[in-house]
Amino acid sequence: MDFGLVLQTDPPASAVVELMQRAERQGFSHGWTFDSAVLWQEPFVIHSRILDHTTRMVVGPMVTNPGTRSWEVTASVFATLNEMYGNRTVCGIGRGDSAMRVAGRPPATLARLGEAMEVIKELAEGREVTVDGTPVRLPWVKDGRLPVWMAAYGPKALRMAGERADGFILQLADPYLTEWMVRAVRTAAEKAGRDPAQVTVCVAAPAYVGDDLAHAREQCRWFGGMVGNHVADLVSRYGEDSGAVPEALTAYIRERQGYDYRHHGRAGNPDTAFVPDEIVDRFCLLGPPSAHIARLEELRQLGVDQFAVYAMHDAKEATIDAYGQEVIPALTAGGPVSE
Repeated sequence: MDFGLVLQTDPPASAVVELMQRAERQGFSHGWTFDSAVLWQEPFVIHSRILDHTTRMVVGPMVTNPGTRSWEVTASVFATLNEMYGNRTVCGIGRGDSAMRVAGRPPATLARLGEAMEVIKELAEGREVTVDGTPVRLPWVKDGRLPVWMAAYGPKALRMAGERADGFILQLADPYLTEWMVRAVRTAAEKAGRDPAQVTVCVAAPAYVGDDLAHAREQCRWFGGMVGNHVADLVSRYGEDSGAVPEALTAYIRERQGYDYRHHGRAGNPDTAFVPDEIVDRFCLLGPPSAHIARLEELRQLGVDQFAVYAMHDAKEATIDAYGQEVIPALTAGGPVSE
């Protein structure tokens, strides 16, 4: 199993870079950031700095979207970073939540997302593709490589991830829901004539290492609210009792009242009081290292290739170090990682 670190691009950007350097020293293979231009600093500028200050780390957004940048610009950014640092980027992409809604626009349609995924990948890897009716190619790209990993929850999105994406990003760490969604992605891949094993599975969720579970829950409760935004979309589209989405995912948002993106992804978010402890425990990884190892082993058995740690809480450094010293060695072939 690989490990990633997910951060918001809060100022100062130098702190984001330093945490990514720390994560690489502790054995993390991927560095991810949010991408919401109004709420946080521009991620791709910071990605270039992370790549320059690390040696192996693969860097990307979790997640970008088809609406806030033109697709040829997004592709050119990835291709430029790859030319400079040797194909060390990955494009995490979804329909768009905070980035689109804060700017007064709805998330992209799945059709638009699917088209964007193809265009961005083709251009970033040096191939010609049609953009808005015009053939376009980045002539300077040589030997470019850009995996595109799609974030998804609902049945149509899961099917698209299996049919078209290089990887699948699931933003929660509940084993039951992980099994359900991984199975949907792999079934779609197989029906599309693809090798299901070639679709990388990345589970992303908050991890908080420590014995004070009450405190850890309060630091990570925001995540249930963030996931709840996507779940609310699914309920409005399919209905709560349609069977299209498991009740284990939808039931908890019944008391949801609304959401203020000014607190998005932050500990203490006042709009997440509706999220019960049970959901925090299911969606996140909390407790001593042994509890993290046990859950991650369960996820690995379900086909998860990477666990990406959301570190939006008051123990970023301690969690990174605990993972490097105890958790990562237990889930990888190598021995303990030293500072």
